[in-house]
Amino acid sequence: MAANENTPWGRVDETGTVYVTDRGVERAVGQYPDGTPEEALAYFTRKYVELDGQVRLLEQRAKAGAPASDVAKTVTSLTAALETAAAVGDLDSLRTRVGALTATVEKLTEEQKAEAAAATEAALAERTAIVEAAEALAAKDPQSVQWKQTSAALDELFTRWKDHQTNGPRLPKKAGDDLWKRFRAARTTVENNRRAFFAGLDSEHKEVRTRKQELIDKAVALASQGTAAIPAYRRLLDEWKLAGRAGKKIDDALWAQFKAAGDALYAAKAEVDARENEEFAGNLAVKLAILDEAAPLLTATDRVQARATLSNIQRKWDAAGKVPRDHVKSVEDRMRQIELAVKKLEEEHWNRSDPEKKARSEGLAAQLEQAIAGLEADLAAATAAKNVKKIAELTEALEARRAWLGAVDR
Repeated sequence: MAANENTPWGRVDETGTVYVTDRGVERAVGQYPDGTPEEALAYFTRKYVELDGQVRLLEQRAKAGAPASDVAKTVTSLTAALETAAAVGDLDSLRTRVGALTATVEKLTEEQKAEAAAATEAALAERTAIVEAAEALAAKDPQSVQWKQTSAALDELFTRWKDHQTNGPRLPKKAGDDLWKRFRAARTTVENNRRAFFAGLDSEHKEVRTRKQELIDKAVALASQGTAAIPAYRRLLDEWKLAGRAGKKIDDALWAQFKAAGDALYAAKAEVDARENEEFAGNLAVKLAILDEAAPLLTATDRVQARATLSNIQRKWDAAGKVPRDHVKSVEDRMRQIELAVKKLEEEHWNRSDPEKKARSEGLAAQLEQAIAGLEADLAAATAAKNVKKIAELTEALEARRAWLGAVDR
């Protein structure tokens, strides 16, 4: 090959110096002393290819929406590098392409500013929502708060805050600081309320424990009185129900002691009841026989005889004594039915013999009998005239008056 190697963009002279034609002017870009002219020209051409690759990569990054500031820095760097680039090729076209990216950077900058502003606004809204949720927890009445759920909710809000602060967009310093102060204040309020609530609860539980222990001591002291102390124990039980709560585990333990004292009394009562039931079994047989003897009084009609019989039965009944507890209601109910039957006989007699009532009844009966006679005469006339409608009306009226008369006579 000739000592002078040429291309459209550069050449190599006899001394091995490589030149590039740039903006219509030839300038030396370097030497390649240990190689042939072809190798020298190829070396500086590869330098151009590398620059072209950098420009192409920058174009792709700008198109993909890389940070505008990064693209702008690279544009500045490449612009400076291309001014005196030691490379052989169409350097002016590379400058043109890099220059075209300036407008792209401006557009990208505006778009990214708008995106950043929108992201910041959304982040501010989200951070504000976290703060407002914490403030809502802080505003609740400490006496009505479910503290386990509230503490978990506050912890979850704090986790969201830290994640948002680490991974979310950076907020303006003043806005971020103000929101953090609000969140911290709400969190502090919740924690203070929780501590105050449980401190008060501990004090209340202590008072309840003391009060219930006193009731236990009183219940235990009743043991020596036996079954006679059961009413007193029931009064203590009423006080126990009003004493309040001392915490589940402690309450359960205290109740076990209080109940044990009561169980001892009721166990003694059960023994007494068992002895009485055995003792009163014979009385039950006597009273059942008395009830059988008195059963005819349920259908008696002679009030005088019924009252005399009942009085005799009541004397026997009282003399028979007590019956086993589980039979008291059944035998007393049967006796009550017999007594009510006799009382009813006496009330019916009084209603019939009461002078004022009798006079009213006789006057009403006379009126009804007179009305019935008139209706019967009218009915006979209607029947003779075969007036079906009149017959039906008179028959209905006549039946009604006869029913009223029957009630008055009774």
